[in-house]
Amino acid sequence: MNYLLLLFSVLLVNQSVAQSFSFIDLKTEYLINPIGLDIPRPRLNFRANDSDIKQKIFIQISKDSLFNETGNLVWKSNGFSSDINQIVYSGAQLEAFQKYFWRIVEDQKPISAVASFEMGKMSPKDWKGSWISDGHDRNKLAAPYFRKQILLKKKIKSARAYIATGGLYELSINGEKVGNHRLDPAFTRYDRRLLYVSYDVTKALAKDQNLIGVVLGNGWYNHQSMAVWYFDEAPWRNRPTFCLDIHINYVDGTSEVIATDKSWKTSEGPLQFNSIYTAEHYDARLEKSTWLTKEEIEKDWKPVVVRAAPAQHIVAQSLHPIRNTQRIPPLKMTQMNDTTYIFDFGRNIAGVTELSIMGPSGTRIRLKHGERLDAKGYVDISNIDEHYRPKDARDPFQTDIILLSGRQDKFMPKFNYKGFQYVELTSSIPLAIKQDNLTAFFMHSDVPVVGTINSSNEVLNKIWSATNNSYLSNLFGYPTDCPQREKNGWTGDGHIAVETGLYNFDAITIYEKWLADHFDEQQANGIFPAIIPSSGWGYDWANGPDWTSSIAIIPWNIYLFYGDSRLLQQAYEPLKRYVNYIDEQSPEGLTSWGLGDWVPVNSSSSVELTTSIYFYTNANILTKAAQLFNMPEDVKKYQQLARKIKNAINAKYLNLATGQYASGLQTEQSMPLYWGIVPEEVKAKVVAKLVQRVNADGNKIDVGLLGTKSLLNALSENGHADLAYTLASREEYPSWGWWIKNGATTLYENWNINAKRDISMNHIMFGEIGAWLYKGIAGIKPDEDNPGFKHILLKPHIMPKLKDFKASYSSIRGEIAIEWKTVNKKIILTVTIPPATTATLMLPAIPNKKVYQQHTLIKTSEAKILQSGVYSYVYQ
Repeated sequence: MNYLLLLFSVLLVNQSVAQSFSFIDLKTEYLINPIGLDIPRPRLNFRANDSDIKQKIFIQISKDSLFNETGNLVWKSNGFSSDINQIVYSGAQLEAFQKYFWRIVEDQKPISAVASFEMGKMSPKDWKGSWISDGHDRNKLAAPYFRKQILLKKKIKSARAYIATGGLYELSINGEKVGNHRLDPAFTRYDRRLLYVSYDVTKALAKDQNLIGVVLGNGWYNHQSMAVWYFDEAPWRNRPTFCLDIHINYVDGTSEVIATDKSWKTSEGPLQFNSIYTAEHYDARLEKSTWLTKEEIEKDWKPVVVRAAPAQHIVAQSLHPIRNTQRIPPLKMTQMNDTTYIFDFGRNIAGVTELSIMGPSGTRIRLKHGERLDAKGYVDISNIDEHYRPKDARDPFQTDIILLSGRQDKFMPKFNYKGFQYVELTSSIPLAIKQDNLTAFFMHSDVPVVGTINSSNEVLNKIWSATNNSYLSNLFGYPTDCPQREKNGWTGDGHIAVETGLYNFDAITIYEKWLADHFDEQQANGIFPAIIPSSGWGYDWANGPDWTSSIAIIPWNIYLFYGDSRLLQQAYEPLKRYVNYIDEQSPEGLTSWGLGDWVPVNSSSSVELTTSIYFYTNANILTKAAQLFNMPEDVKKYQQLARKIKNAINAKYLNLATGQYASGLQTEQSMPLYWGIVPEEVKAKVVAKLVQRVNADGNKIDVGLLGTKSLLNALSENGHADLAYTLASREEYPSWGWWIKNGATTLYENWNINAKRDISMNHIMFGEIGAWLYKGIAGIKPDEDNPGFKHILLKPHIMPKLKDFKASYSSIRGEIAIEWKTVNKKIILTVTIPPATTATLMLPAIPNKKVYQQHTLIKTSEAKILQSGVYSYVYQ
């Protein structure tokens, strides 16, 4: 489904309901009516639906959805005004497994709909089940299957399933898969923290015999494929295991818990191999068609083995889950010979394919997934398999292997995903293959859409779309770099793309989970690995401040975008330990610990300069956090540290006379500007040197990962938005537009399409342009002093070459929009400010045009303070 259509259809459906309430979009922990929470003081989120600032309104929480039984009223908040959009629960201890209802009231009159949340397992004692496995060691290839028949003699009122695993799982009840999640639970450091997932299974169970089935996959827990990051040697690695509790409440008021124990049975099935990194092997001849039904003969099923839990810390998975979000039919199919067919899905995605086919029993089908074709038209994976280190040929990269049963077979991987546009289907014997035999599914963490960009420049629109496609392709419960070659949570890629993610998607739940992974991975001396989660690899390479500043930059941006300081507060002590470590190692304020400007076009920027700037950024964010949390001694300490780093950078690298940093390369000039290193008195010279350098480079970009974050922003923030737009909209090499002109539907890892290495065709590392469209053209920015867009900073840049443009961002407080249209040589600028907020608008000056508001001439040099509403300005 198209994300924009989905967003707008939801808005239209809810519009009539929303108009009758003063507050809408009620969420708990940023989720709609979640179940299975374990956080003691959940956050209650909402937003005003009108511009009237109401005073002394309250939140009520009750165990009764009608709020008509006084004894069920759990909590009433202190009074607040409607410019507040979050209240943290602070009542009595919430009860495990209890469902709560909440609403906003004014003088006892409801002014919102009723929302709910349900608590799950809140302590280890709440678990009743045993951890069970099939008894094989970690080298066993076939996936384990489990089943349990249960007899329920009473009418069911409600039922919840809670499942935690080492590895991945699919849970079924009476032959039907429970839920629509994929790849649950999300990847964590398995020996330190596990996630459990909760389901409402009331309708799945029946009063009578019921059959519970579980299939376990390896995931990152039992990584059998070998690659350069050594997940096959991870300290937690073991045969998959799980623990399941099903809590059942009956109509008569009684309850019981069905839990995993020694009475469960286990066997093997058709899934003969599964690797999150490579593919799956499936033998349809071994399919037990009745294994999830009561008729299954259990003679081939053996007793399970009780195991120790992989970790003692088991917490709720409170995030937007991974799902199949779009079904994509092939754009075309090409027959290469009587056994080989090439399927082109028309776009690069992360996900899986589903094969529906009939052929003689034992026929072998290979589905090879890749991003490009070779000169002869076959799938070429040489750009994405370079880090794979197979022991033998039995586990080919991104290639599913299916053995047909002789019946109608259907296969879609359960515990794997890939990055691809093309699939090469090869059969061991000639078969009549049709185009509809294979279908693709786009998979990713299903985060809600919040931002849209549309303009009169179609290439720019496609760049925005490609950026979002790459962002989503790299969101699987944690942000990754690419969905094929690595699937790793590279910290540098993560923090570079965080604003792109937050302007376009409501992704806070994914980032909060990933920062918890950071906390798990931090060593006692304060350092983090370059990839998170990690098998232990990455603590001694690529993990300098330019990458692992994710510990500072992501919590800070969450605070700016959501006005929520919880993650920043959780990261405060880990960030202190990290900054203190770098300070101990670099007492003079400069550090060369870092990768530097990764994969530039031609340039080679100073690593000491770029990584020291990130050292400063960490100290600066830490200072601001200390001020926010009222830590005066820390404020003083880290202010002095930040000043020391800045002075050391400028003393060594800044030529005060010319305004040039280091060699004056684009990255070296733009990073000090963007990250606040440049002394105010020489800023004009530094900006001029940057412009001079870009001009000397033929108005072409020459930056890598770090420079893409700073270049466009440094230009647009310092009076050269037009030049930034020239670079952003360029269609010749090197540029984002060059990729688009050459058929890209995602962002690449290398500016040079024909590079010999570093040429994944679905990377997020150059994705800052997706955020810059909101910041550098629309000019929409959060206000550090009033975060969460309580006060909005607006400084649009109307481009002469961009006749029409609209950026819409559905912030935590409502829609913020900047739009202009060119009509008969007039430019009509429309600004939308959501309810219960204010904004400072700086109107751009346009040569030879005056600006009017309701026929009144106004000055562009003066800031306009706007209240909620829609404003129109005419340039003529």
